Amino acid sequence: MTKAFGLFVVATVAVVVGVGFLLTLGFTGPGDAPAIRLSAMVVAVVQLATFTVARLLAPKNVIAGWGAGALLRVATLVVYALLIVKVLAMPVTAALVSMAVFFFLTTLFEPLLLKI
Repeated sequence: MTKAFGLFVVATVAVVVGVGFLLTLGFTGPGDAPAIRLSAMVVAVVQLATFTVARLLAPKNVIAGWGAGALLRVATLVVYALLIVKVLAMPVTAALVSMAVFFFLTTLFEPLLLKI
């Protein structure tokens, strides 16, 4: 599990940093960069947690692991949307688009690493 987890950490960080930089080129408004950085940090933590859950459940039921991960990602996006609007007063578009993009891209390589 440690090899797959290590590879997932490296891949997740690489994608989040690289895509985060590209997103800051497109979102240039006031507060957009901090919103993208916060989204990146939240996604990194959630993705590592969901990968761990999926990896633990994979030997018994890989679909259950993916389902649990999907539910956690959607719940995170909903709670984050509410917090961004109400509490943190960050730019909603930059925060939510970046979070969705980060989740999507990092979820693409998850199945490959579940097999290791």
